[in-house]
Amino acid sequence: MKKNGLVEFRWHGRGGQGAKTACLLLADAAFAAGKFVQGFPEYGPERMGAPITAYNRISDTRCTVHCNIENPDYVVVVDETLLDSVDVTHGLQTDGAVIVNTPKAPAEIRRKLRGWKGRVCTLDARKISEETLGRNFPNSPMLSAAVKVSGVLEKEQFMGDMEESFHHKFATKPQVVAGNMAALRKSWEEVQAE
Repeated sequence: MKKNGLVEFRWHGRGGQGAKTACLLLADAAFAAGKFVQGFPEYGPERMGAPITAYNRISDTRCTVHCNIENPDYVVVVDETLLDSVDVTHGLQTDGAVIVNTPKAPAEIRRKLRGWKGRVCTLDARKISEETLGRNFPNSPMLSAAVKVSGVLEKEQFMGDMEESFHHKFATKPQVVAGNMAALRKSWEEVQAE
């Protein structure tokens, strides 16, 4: 963590996987917890499946920096295939962590991280979302894993704020609220770290 309680995240995903949405939900939850926040995407070609990057800054005090994040504390990789083409650990703080959506164990993923020596965390977000939502929506599980690994928000407040947010967003689809909440809880318990 940097001065003033500043924590920075970089998200890597592909268009349509919800990395941008997860980034913005993290900003909403942190704001609801009384933090100062920034959440913003960076696009290449705007098409389904194209790599995207999104960023969060969460701080105890107002943050006046408004640029991309070069040295994040945490990197969240929503699509494991990006490990073959993107150096996701570039600039990652040595005391930070990389969190990857994969059914593989952290030790197996470490071999793909170009010598990264810090903490590696994994979560099978696809399996969890298919079990809880009936489809592959990895963003809610990865959001929960990011909050747990970083410790940026307290679990109960995070879960409560997310439930309220989901009730607002999916007012006419209560089953979607229940599925997303189940995904958040299951992910919190199942994220692996090494």
